[in-house]
Amino acid sequence: MIVESHVVTDTLHAAADSLAHGADTLAVHAGAEHEGNLFTELLHHTQDSPELHLPFLGAIELPHLQLFGIDVSITKHVVFMLLSAVVLVVALTYAARQNAKRKVPTGFGNLIEIFIVFIRDEIVLPNMGKGGLKYLSYLLTTFFFILAMNLFGLIPYGASATGNVSVTAALAIIAFVMIQVSAIREQGVGHYFAHLTGGVHWGLWIIMIPIEVLGLFTKPFALCIRLFANMTGGHIVIVALIGLIFVFKTLWVAPVSVGFVLAINFLELFVSFLQAYIFTMLTSLFMGLGMVSEHADEKHAH
Repeated sequence: MIVESHVVTDTLHAAADSLAHGADTLAVHAGAEHEGNLFTELLHHTQDSPELHLPFLGAIELPHLQLFGIDVSITKHVVFMLLSAVVLVVALTYAARQNAKRKVPTGFGNLIEIFIVFIRDEIVLPNMGKGGLKYLSYLLTTFFFILAMNLFGLIPYGASATGNVSVTAALAIIAFVMIQVSAIREQGVGHYFAHLTGGVHWGLWIIMIPIEVLGLFTKPFALCIRLFANMTGGHIVIVALIGLIFVFKTLWVAPVSVGFVLAINFLELFVSFLQAYIFTMLTSLFMGLGMVSEHADEKHAH
């Protein structure tokens, strides 16, 4: 009986230890899952989603649409892209009407005119010459549209559509088309295709033509990735700084993290303007490279 009692006691102790170990394991997994959920919530701001989060209303499910078997559903980034377009149409129309009423623009109209004059005098004319003025409306649209999408990512519950590579790719494709169109219009179709040979002997065409064709696509690819990476990187840094509070598991880190986040937000405000400027400037530069050629010089000389 004594032996059996010891056996039962040992069994109970083993079961208790096993339950305690299991409880600790579950607690660790629960804690890890909780931290994972927190990080997921933090990263949610940088990702596209089929839901739109609004204050006091919570998550709103966006409509799912199918077109010929292709998913064309409206997502959060699509909403803010369309919102950027609407805001620009309203704001720029208002500025144009205000400037039309006054000989000397003031207020918001004056602010918009400053941007327009800067892009015309500091971007278009130096890179494309006077012939580039006919493309000024496209470059202005590009600048203001990218700027609006960038700025919407800085407001609470907002999102930067330019943090989506699909959006930046679409902007880059449009830029690619405009680069080729401007070059063909200035040089002519024959001279445009002739420049793909690089002006070398025909025996080297088999090497030069693929290189030149590849060069046509590397420019818009660089525009796409540059804008996407810069706009996404800032948000990832903010998430990482806030995540330090959960990594160190103490509120003593919170003032430092929040302070750095505020500083990064001001930096992101500068980056929003800078990236809109860089995309517009590089597009103008690439268009100017195609427009300025020996053939174009001869054309203008005559």
